[in-house]
Amino acid sequence: MKRFATISILFVSLQLSAQQTIPLYPGVIPNSTDYPMKEIKMEKDDQLLGFRSISQPTLAFYLPDEKIATGAAVVICPGGGYGMESYRLEGTNIAETFQKNGIAAFILKYRLPSDSIMPDKSVGPLQDAQQAIKTVRGHATEWNVNPSKIGIMGFSAGGHLASTAGTHFNKAYIPNPENISLRPDFMILVYPVISMQEGLTHGGSKNNLLGKSPYDEQVTLFSNDLQVAANTPPTWITHTGDDTVVPVENSIRFYQRLIKNKVPAEMHLYPSGNHGFVLKLPTDEWMQPLFGWMQKSGITK
Repeated sequence: MKRFATISILFVSLQLSAQQTIPLYPGVIPNSTDYPMKEIKMEKDDQLLGFRSISQPTLAFYLPDEKIATGAAVVICPGGGYGMESYRLEGTNIAETFQKNGIAAFILKYRLPSDSIMPDKSVGPLQDAQQAIKTVRGHATEWNVNPSKIGIMGFSAGGHLASTAGTHFNKAYIPNPENISLRPDFMILVYPVISMQEGLTHGGSKNNLLGKSPYDEQVTLFSNDLQVAANTPPTWITHTGDDTVVPVENSIRFYQRLIKNKVPAEMHLYPSGNHGFVLKLPTDEWMQPLFGWMQKSGITK
């Protein structure tokens, strides 16, 4: 597998094994306070399920064997209503499946919005998503990744974060003196929260991210269907019609705006299964349509 050229930048070299976790930021975390929040691991039967109270973001790497590597990479944002992160089911399991299919996967453990650890909690998760894209793109040659095939994936509230990264990339919310592109090359959205508007949003996600009385401007800014433009990345979406947690209208509206702006998009809607429906299925099964789309779109060619 050939190695891909990338932007010349002043990064410390990070040679990684197939599975490794590093701090997301090499130095000071932007938009953070000195409050020492203690991270809480969620476990069952000695198995890690997820995290709460995250203030120290990390990036976990699942790099495929060079013999099967396609050059594509995906930053994965687990869901959890911006109050926790379902790290195993919507992170580890997905990353391992990407890895064995020749796609580099990077699980983002992003900061959960909190006034106690951030001066502006509404942009904290977005900063971490931008930093993750910047990190992967900046180290593309070392990690055998094509810098023009780096996407972002999100589940539920993680889907809101992924779609925020895919619609707010024109403004850098992190230090970026190297001027590295923060635009993901594609998006994968799984039963995503898209809108912050009443009657459509997921209430817990909105309250955790924006507070109980956000300004109208904030609601509009983080209603990502309203932020779609012609340069929004190509997108793959899946959802069920009977989702009682995140209404399927979130995905439908986002898809409609993508089509209106002539952004390539593919959507798979299913009549039943409710929220988290893919987690009841083997990853090799439900991800096959996704892999097909990635191949048809030239991402894994």
